[in-house]
Amino acid sequence: MTERQPVLYLSHGAPPLADDATWTGQLHRWASGLSRPTSILMVSAHWENRPVTVSSTTPHTPLVYDFWGFPQKYFEVTYDAPVAPELARRIAGLVDGPVLQDPGRGLDHGAYVPLVELFPDADVPVLQVSLPTLDPAGLYQLGRRLAPLRDEGTLIVGSGFTTHNLRWFRPSEGADAAPPRASVEFDHWAAEAVASGDVDALIDFAHRAPAALEAHPRTEHWAPIYVALGAAEVSGHAADVSVDGFWYGLSKRSWQFA
Repeated sequence: MTERQPVLYLSHGAPPLADDATWTGQLHRWASGLSRPTSILMVSAHWENRPVTVSSTTPHTPLVYDFWGFPQKYFEVTYDAPVAPELARRIAGLVDGPVLQDPGRGLDHGAYVPLVELFPDADVPVLQVSLPTLDPAGLYQLGRRLAPLRDEGTLIVGSGFTTHNLRWFRPSEGADAAPPRASVEFDHWAAEAVASGDVDALIDFAHRAPAALEAHPRTEHWAPIYVALGAAEVSGHAADVSVDGFWYGLSKRSWQFA
């Protein structure tokens, strides 16, 4: 019998996440409590494409190293997980409207960086799906369309960052430096809104959350949470905080929805 999977929203970190013992330890503990899915569907902040588009189902498609300015070792990371053609077909049948496939699109760092920590053996089939919009309500509805995949053993993962303002990122101050007040305020609001299942407030975050425009000058890193919320039908299900704290001023808060 296929086990129903939870839904995750995680803050994925930049490639140097792999060198942060605190954060990787949190992810490893999180992974130890997850059952093995039959497949993984990643929704990353780093792929926007309309209409809905899925990644390659050709084995050994190279990763997308969609960053710059980092040491060479980060461009040599591999994550050669099995492909998921059947999952791609299922998504085409669930989503309202056309679903394209990009045969040359591998996993970007919003997908593979956390997967290296959560599923290091790279033995679970993975597919990535694009963000077709940044509209919270539209993404929530996309998540609801994808929700049946959970009962088929698919782990749906929204991968973004709970706060994401790169002006706050100051490597010289260290990963554990005190976060800016705006980051703290938004993180606190998000924690309360998710804990209470207040979907209306979360969808209207731009008007209801403190420091919303500071925490997310552009909203692509917050957007994946709406797919997760929709897939989790969050108003009726509990959320557990699986990771919290800050990394170079950015909130790395992450949730698991039952």
